[in-house]
Amino acid sequence: MKLDWQHSEDIALELIERYPDKDPLALRFTDLRDLVVGLTSFTGDPEQSSEGKLEAIQMAWYEEWQDSGQ
Repeated sequence: MKLDWQHSEDIALELIERYPDKDPLALRFTDLRDLVVGLTSFTGDPEQSSEGKLEAIQMAWYEEWQDSGQ
């Protein structure tokens, strides 16, 4: 599946799989943006990121992270 900025839930699932021990709330948005852009399935335009989009990804990732028992 090809991911873009609006796929926050799917991006979160890939991030939790790739970085299971990272606390999503400890990341700066610039670092989060780099992690998202670095996903092999991410095909979105890096310049189209915004604070709102990154926050949605961060919150979805945090929920998954909490559910995983971290």
